[in-house]
Amino acid sequence: MNYKNILTAFNNGITTITINRPTKLNALNIATIQELHTAFDTADKEANTKVILITGSGEKAFVAGADISEFADFDVASGADLAAKGQELLFDFVDNLSTPVIAVVNGFALGGGLELAMASHFRIASTNAKMGLPETSLGVIPGYGGTQRLPQLVGKGRAMELVMTAGMIDAATAKEYGLVNHVVELEALMPLAEKIAGKIMKNSSVAISKAITAVNANFKVGVNGFETEIKEFGNCFGTEDFKEGTTAFLEKRKADFSGK
Repeated sequence: MNYKNILTAFNNGITTITINRPTKLNALNIATIQELHTAFDTADKEANTKVILITGSGEKAFVAGADISEFADFDVASGADLAAKGQELLFDFVDNLSTPVIAVVNGFALGGGLELAMASHFRIASTNAKMGLPETSLGVIPGYGGTQRLPQLVGKGRAMELVMTAGMIDAATAKEYGLVNHVVELEALMPLAEKIAGKIMKNSSVAISKAITAVNANFKVGVNGFETEIKEFGNCFGTEDFKEGTTAFLEKRKADFSGK
């Protein structure tokens, strides 16, 4: 597809989605959120895509926030609708995607940018990355899941401080907090993402999708994560990948998974 605000590329099982609004530091507007939804949905449905990488164009920003000019004059109902639609189209959608999503944070990840990174299944960052939720400095709160996902990742106290101060943390602090898994120099960031993706692709994609469901269940209100794990564990026994994986183990060879 031809996109106005993003780029997509496929190579060796990896679909890379790049937010491409360099003059706006890749800020998220409504059109970009819609394009990202389409790109993630398309990649998830493509059987050859085993891992999705999400990043920003250039060397300054992953996503430097939302496009404030779009909602500066919104009223209460419009603001609530903006958050609801954004969460449904992109942030919750990515969180629950069956294909692994790695956020490759190559600079500023602020506001909606950090919320997009947190909706991804895990994050890696370059040493120049800075992260934060500055919304309270604008008289608003994070509306794309930030108040929920940040405490889950870094704890309530640290999340409260970051939201209340509207401050930024550097990549090293983000790693200390558990917000990102790895920090490397910018030139090593995408090679690291591809290396991790390669490790993921050696395993059963159908099992990984069930693992995503099970892990996410622990963070859903009214859902028993242990029961979900039991169900998804059982479902694995009905897959071709389970038969291939166990047979390969017993035959002392590498498994050749079909993703079924």
